[in-house]
Amino acid sequence: MEEAILPNQTSLTYFRLRGLSTNPKVQMAVFAMFLIFYTLTLMGNILIVITIIYDRRLHTPMYFFLSNLSFIDVCHSTVTVPKMLVDTWSEEKLISFNACVAQMFFLHLFACTEIFLLTVMAYDRYVAICNPLHYMTVMNWKVCVLLAVALWTGGTIHSVALTSLTIKLPYCGPDEVDNFFCDVPQVIKLACIETHIIEILVVSNSGVISVVCFVILVASYAVILTSLRKRISAGRRKALSTCAAHLTVVTLFLGHCIFIYSRPSISLPGDKVVSVFFTAVTPLLNPIIYTLRNEDMKNALNKLTGRKEGKEEK
Repeated sequence: MEEAILPNQTSLTYFRLRGLSTNPKVQMAVFAMFLIFYTLTLMGNILIVITIIYDRRLHTPMYFFLSNLSFIDVCHSTVTVPKMLVDTWSEEKLISFNACVAQMFFLHLFACTEIFLLTVMAYDRYVAICNPLHYMTVMNWKVCVLLAVALWTGGTIHSVALTSLTIKLPYCGPDEVDNFFCDVPQVIKLACIETHIIEILVVSNSGVISVVCFVILVASYAVILTSLRKRISAGRRKALSTCAAHLTVVTLFLGHCIFIYSRPSISLPGDKVVSVFFTAVTPLLNPIIYTLRNEDMKNALNKLTGRKEGKEEK
């Protein structure tokens, strides 16, 4: 008869990250791709934050939340991509137990905060388009700051809850995480006890948050699109452009969350591909989508990059 394993009997001090591939040529290609994506992500999102701070015309609720989104994307990609770049040149791809827990905590902190932020941004667009005369009254700076504090608080509570569930489990082997970073669904499968109830709690937490926020977002955009039918063509085009950009980001980001966290911890062939988009591609697409489809941002970027020329002309 096997001896019962108690929660304080965790013996693993390291996990092995399986990564994306063991083929050296594929690893080189993956390294180059992630390095390019990560560099562009940092440059693009930091440039957006600097531009919004610099240009007073962008000191509005919409761009306040957009700067938060860019900050979160920088943090979100930094949680996983640098470690992945280092592991590309390592044969063992080890990560300590504490580092794995920290990676899961910050991954879910930034991911959940971004979900709440995208929902708040949808509400901001709803008020701006459907109730423009009262927009600055409803979305005043006090409300914006309170919403920002609330979404960061909600992300922290969510992350603490999931990480607490994971860290209390005993881990005595196997030690191989089937991904290139630590995430709750892959890690809890390595526990030495039955984790069916934990998996249900993960689905009911992350999965429900993702699905509920997605439904709210779709409903809000349905109302916005209905309202836009009554607008003149010029105003409609600008509003549609903003909403299309936001909806693209929402679909890419929440699509991953629903795919990964709305089912039990069963590995599927597409999990790693979806994880690549989640950690490396989506944070890069956000600045591209919001700048290329936004005239105000493009004008502000041109003003920022041409600042010295403008002064010389004066």
